[in-house]
Amino acid sequence: MKFASLGSGSEGNALLVAAASGTTRTCVMLDCGFGIRETERRLSRLGMSPADLNGIIVTHEHQDHVGGVFKFARRHGIAVWLTHGTLQAVLAASTGVAIHLCRDAQSITIGHLEILPYTVPHDAREPVQYVLGDGARRLGVLTDAGHATPHMIDALGGCDALMLECNHDRKMLANSTYPPSLKTRIGGAYGHLSNQTSSEILAAIDRRRLKTVVGAHLSSQNNTPALAHDALCAVVDPQHTAIVIAGQEEGFGWVEIA
Repeated sequence: MKFASLGSGSEGNALLVAAASGTTRTCVMLDCGFGIRETERRLSRLGMSPADLNGIIVTHEHQDHVGGVFKFARRHGIAVWLTHGTLQAVLAASTGVAIHLCRDAQSITIGHLEILPYTVPHDAREPVQYVLGDGARRLGVLTDAGHATPHMIDALGGCDALMLECNHDRKMLANSTYPPSLKTRIGGAYGHLSNQTSSEILAAIDRRRLKTVVGAHLSSQNNTPALAHDALCAVVDPQHTAIVIAGQEEGFGWVEIA
Protein backbone atom coordinates (compact mmCIF):
# COMPACT_ATOMS: atom_id res chain seq x y z
CA MET A 1 0.00 0.00 0.00
CA LYS A 2 1.27 3.48 -0.84
CA PHE A 3 0.11 7.07 -1.12
CA ALA A 4 1.18 10.31 -2.81
CA SER A 5 -0.06 13.89 -3.05
CA LEU A 6 -0.74 15.91 -6.20
CA GLY A 7 -0.77 19.04 -4.03
CA SER A 8 -1.90 20.12 -0.59
CA GLY A 9 -3.05 23.61 0.42
CA SER A 10 -5.70 26.28 -0.07
CA GLU A 11 -5.13 26.39 -3.85
CA GLY A 12 -5.98 22.73 -4.41
CA ASN A 13 -5.82 19.28 -2.85
CA ALA A 14 -5.64 15.74 -4.22
CA LEU A 15 -4.25 12.57 -2.67
CA LEU A 16 -3.67 9.18 -4.32
CA VAL A 17 -3.90 5.93 -2.35
CA ALA A 18 -3.00 2.63 -4.02
CA ALA A 19 -3.06 -1.02 -2.99
CA ALA A 20 -2.16 -4.15 -4.91
CA SER A 21 -2.89 -7.85 -4.73
CA GLY A 22 -1.03 -10.12 -7.10
CA THR A 23 -1.05 -8.48 -10.51
CA THR A 24 -4.04 -6.21 -9.89
CA ARG A 25 -3.98 -2.75 -8.35
CA THR A 26 -6.55 -0.35 -6.97
CA CYS A 27 -5.96 3.40 -6.88
CA VAL A 28 -8.35 6.06 -5.59
CA MET A 29 -8.04 9.81 -5.52
CA LEU A 30 -9.13 11.62 -2.39
CA ASP A 31 -10.50 15.04 -3.45
CA CYS A 32 -9.53 16.94 -6.58
CA GLY A 33 -9.16 20.70 -6.34
CA PHE A 34 -7.35 21.14 -9.66
CA GLY A 35 -8.58 21.59 -13.22
CA ILE A 36 -8.60 18.70 -15.69
CA ARG A 37 -5.32 19.46 -17.43
CA GLU A 38 -3.52 20.33 -14.19
CA THR A 39 -4.74 17.12 -12.57
CA GLU A 40 -3.57 15.11 -15.57
CA ARG A 41 -0.19 16.85 -15.44
CA ARG A 42 0.24 16.14 -11.74
CA LEU A 43 -0.83 12.52 -12.19
CA SER A 44 1.76 12.08 -14.93
CA ARG A 45 4.42 13.44 -12.61
CA LEU A 46 3.66 10.50 -10.31
CA GLY A 47 3.69 7.98 -13.15
CA MET A 48 -0.12 7.74 -13.25
CA SER A 49 -2.89 8.42 -15.75
CA PRO A 50 -6.67 8.91 -15.29
CA ALA A 51 -7.20 5.34 -16.53
CA ASP A 52 -5.39 4.09 -13.41
CA LEU A 53 -8.05 5.51 -11.07
CA ASN A 54 -10.83 3.31 -9.72
CA GLY A 55 -12.72 6.09 -7.99
CA ILE A 56 -12.68 9.52 -6.36
CA ILE A 57 -13.69 9.98 -2.74
CA VAL A 58 -14.66 13.46 -1.56
CA THR A 59 -14.31 15.01 1.88
CA HIS A 60 -16.48 18.14 1.49
CA GLU A 61 -17.68 20.77 -0.96
CA HIS A 62 -15.08 23.53 -0.59
CA GLN A 63 -13.54 24.39 -3.95
CA ASP A 64 -9.95 23.55 -3.04
CA HIS A 65 -11.17 19.97 -2.51
CA VAL A 66 -14.05 19.47 -4.94
CA GLY A 67 -13.44 22.12 -7.62
CA GLY A 68 -12.11 19.67 -10.21
CA VAL A 69 -13.86 16.47 -9.14
CA PHE A 70 -16.87 16.33 -11.43
CA LYS A 71 -15.34 17.73 -14.62
CA PHE A 72 -12.46 15.27 -14.26
CA ALA A 73 -14.75 12.36 -13.33
CA ARG A 74 -17.08 13.11 -16.24
CA ARG A 75 -14.22 13.40 -18.73
CA HIS A 76 -12.68 10.08 -17.71
CA GLY A 77 -15.73 8.05 -16.62
CA ILE A 78 -14.73 7.75 -12.95
CA ALA A 79 -17.23 7.12 -10.14
CA VAL A 80 -17.39 9.48 -7.15
CA TRP A 81 -18.16 8.73 -3.47
CA LEU A 82 -19.38 11.50 -1.14
CA THR A 83 -21.84 12.16 1.66
CA HIS A 84 -25.47 13.14 1.11
CA GLY A 85 -24.84 16.61 2.53
CA THR A 86 -21.87 17.19 0.25
CA LEU A 87 -23.87 15.99 -2.74
CA GLN A 88 -26.65 18.47 -1.98
CA ALA A 89 -24.08 21.27 -1.95
CA VAL A 90 -22.68 20.31 -5.39
CA LEU A 91 -25.77 18.77 -7.00
CA ALA A 92 -25.75 20.85 -10.18
CA ALA A 93 -22.06 20.14 -10.85
CA SER A 94 -22.45 16.37 -10.42
CA THR A 95 -24.72 15.79 -13.43
CA GLY A 96 -23.54 12.94 -15.63
CA VAL A 97 -21.24 11.40 -13.01
CA ALA A 98 -21.73 7.99 -11.35
CA ILE A 99 -22.41 8.90 -7.71
CA HIS A 100 -22.20 6.68 -4.63
CA LEU A 101 -23.21 7.90 -1.19
CA CYS A 102 -21.22 7.24 1.96
CA ARG A 103 -21.67 8.19 5.59
CA ASP A 104 -19.89 8.29 8.90
CA ALA A 105 -18.68 4.94 10.28
CA GLN A 106 -19.97 2.84 7.35
CA SER A 107 -17.11 1.25 5.41
CA ILE A 108 -17.05 1.21 1.63
CA THR A 109 -14.95 -1.08 -0.55
CA ILE A 110 -13.29 -0.06 -3.80
CA GLY A 111 -11.20 -2.86 -5.25
CA HIS A 112 -8.49 -3.79 -2.77
CA LEU A 113 -9.19 -0.80 -0.51
CA GLU A 114 -11.54 -0.65 2.46
CA ILE A 115 -12.42 2.95 3.22
CA LEU A 116 -13.95 4.25 6.45
CA PRO A 117 -15.49 7.75 6.42
CA TYR A 118 -15.62 9.58 9.75
CA THR A 119 -17.26 12.89 10.63
CA VAL A 120 -15.15 15.96 11.38
CA PRO A 121 -16.03 19.46 12.65
CA HIS A 122 -15.71 21.82 9.68
CA ASP A 123 -17.87 24.57 8.17
CA ALA A 124 -19.36 22.41 5.41
CA ARG A 125 -22.64 20.53 4.87
CA GLU A 126 -21.61 16.98 5.91
CA PRO A 127 -17.82 16.83 5.98
CA VAL A 128 -15.93 13.59 6.47
CA GLN A 129 -12.35 12.42 6.39
CA TYR A 130 -11.18 8.87 5.73
CA VAL A 131 -9.14 5.94 6.96
CA LEU A 132 -8.05 3.66 4.11
CA GLY A 133 -6.69 0.13 4.44
CA ASP A 134 -5.76 -2.95 2.42
CA GLY A 135 -6.43 -5.48 5.18
CA ALA A 136 -2.92 -5.29 6.60
CA ARG A 137 -2.04 -1.59 6.68
CA ARG A 138 -4.00 1.59 7.39
CA LEU A 139 -3.63 5.22 6.32
CA GLY A 140 -5.47 7.90 8.26
CA VAL A 141 -6.26 11.26 6.65
CA LEU A 142 -7.30 14.32 8.64
CA THR A 143 -7.49 17.80 7.15
CA ASP A 144 -10.08 20.56 7.29
CA ALA A 145 -11.21 20.23 10.88
CA GLY A 146 -11.49 22.94 13.50
CA HIS A 147 -10.83 20.99 16.67
CA ALA A 148 -10.23 17.51 18.03
CA THR A 149 -13.11 15.18 18.88
CA PRO A 150 -13.08 11.76 20.57
CA HIS A 151 -14.58 10.30 17.38
CA MET A 152 -11.63 11.54 15.32
CA ILE A 153 -9.09 10.29 17.85
CA ASP A 154 -10.70 6.86 17.88
CA ALA A 155 -10.89 6.65 14.07
CA LEU A 156 -7.19 7.47 13.62
CA GLY A 157 -5.86 5.09 16.26
CA GLY A 158 -3.71 2.20 15.11
CA CYS A 159 -2.81 3.64 11.71
CA ASP A 160 0.50 2.81 10.04
CA ALA A 161 0.64 6.21 8.33
CA LEU A 162 -1.13 9.50 8.98
CA MET A 163 -1.70 12.60 6.86
CA LEU A 164 -2.47 15.36 9.34
CA GLU A 165 -3.41 18.98 8.72
CA CYS A 166 -0.98 21.56 10.09
CA ASN A 167 -2.71 24.57 8.63
CA HIS A 168 -1.45 27.51 10.64
CA ASP A 169 0.72 28.79 13.43
CA ARG A 170 -1.52 30.65 15.87
CA LYS A 171 0.83 33.62 16.29
CA MET A 172 1.36 33.99 12.56
CA LEU A 173 -2.39 33.89 11.97
CA ALA A 174 -3.06 36.46 14.71
CA ASN A 175 -0.44 38.81 13.25
CA SER A 176 -1.40 38.27 9.61
CA THR A 177 -3.06 40.79 7.30
CA TYR A 178 -6.19 38.63 7.06
CA PRO A 179 -9.42 40.44 8.03
CA PRO A 180 -10.69 39.62 11.54
CA SER A 181 -13.61 37.59 10.17
CA LEU A 182 -11.27 35.30 8.24
CA LYS A 183 -8.93 34.89 11.21
CA THR A 184 -11.93 33.91 13.33
CA ARG A 185 -13.11 31.39 10.75
CA ILE A 186 -9.72 29.73 10.26
CA GLY A 187 -8.90 29.57 13.95
CA GLY A 188 -12.42 28.69 15.05
CA ALA A 189 -13.98 25.42 16.11
CA TYR A 190 -15.11 24.65 12.53
CA GLY A 191 -12.09 26.01 10.69
CA HIS A 192 -8.62 24.51 10.33
CA LEU A 193 -6.15 22.79 12.64
CA SER A 194 -3.26 24.79 14.07
CA ASN A 195 0.16 23.26 14.55
CA GLN A 196 -0.51 23.06 18.28
CA THR A 197 -3.86 21.31 17.90
CA SER A 198 -2.40 18.87 15.37
CA SER A 199 0.37 18.08 17.82
CA GLU A 200 -2.21 17.43 20.52
CA ILE A 201 -4.18 15.11 18.22
CA LEU A 202 -1.02 13.23 17.32
CA ALA A 203 -0.21 12.85 21.01
CA ALA A 204 -3.72 11.54 21.78
CA ILE A 205 -4.02 8.80 19.16
CA ASP A 206 -2.75 5.23 19.44
CA ARG A 207 0.66 5.48 17.71
CA ARG A 208 1.97 1.98 18.32
CA ARG A 209 1.91 1.12 14.59
CA LEU A 210 2.67 4.60 13.28
CA LYS A 211 5.69 4.78 10.96
CA THR A 212 4.99 7.87 8.82
CA VAL A 213 3.38 11.25 9.52
CA VAL A 214 2.70 13.84 6.82
CA GLY A 215 2.03 17.45 7.74
CA ALA A 216 -0.54 18.73 5.23
CA HIS A 217 -2.68 21.67 4.09
CA LEU A 218 -0.15 24.28 5.30
CA SER A 219 -1.13 27.92 4.87
CA SER A 220 1.30 29.74 2.61
CA GLN A 221 0.96 32.91 4.69
CA ASN A 222 0.36 31.67 8.23
CA ASN A 223 2.71 28.72 8.59
CA THR A 224 6.09 27.39 7.52
CA PRO A 225 7.27 23.83 6.85
CA ALA A 226 9.81 24.23 9.67
CA LEU A 227 7.14 25.16 12.22
CA ALA A 228 4.89 22.29 11.15
CA HIS A 229 7.82 19.88 11.30
CA ASP A 230 8.73 21.05 14.81
CA ALA A 231 5.14 20.56 15.99
CA LEU A 232 5.14 16.96 14.80
CA CYS A 233 8.62 16.32 16.19
CA ALA A 234 7.38 17.39 19.60
CA VAL A 235 5.35 14.16 19.68
CA VAL A 236 7.15 11.61 17.50
CA ASP A 237 10.84 10.83 17.19
CA PRO A 238 11.89 11.36 13.54
CA GLN A 239 14.49 8.61 13.97
CA HIS A 240 11.68 6.10 14.38
CA THR A 241 8.76 7.80 12.58
CA ALA A 242 9.33 9.44 9.20
CA ILE A 243 8.03 13.01 8.98
CA VAL A 244 7.07 14.46 5.59
CA ILE A 245 5.67 17.93 4.87
CA ALA A 246 3.31 18.21 1.90
CA GLY A 247 3.61 21.19 -0.44
CA GLN A 248 1.05 23.06 -2.50
CA GLU A 249 2.90 22.82 -5.80
CA GLU A 250 4.82 19.58 -5.48
CA GLY A 251 2.67 17.64 -2.99
CA PHE A 252 4.91 14.68 -2.23
CA GLY A 253 5.99 11.55 -4.07
CA TRP A 254 4.93 7.99 -3.39
CA VAL A 255 5.32 6.86 0.22
CA GLU A 256 5.25 3.12 0.84
CA ILE A 257 3.42 2.06 3.99
CA ALA A 258 5.66 -0.60 5.53
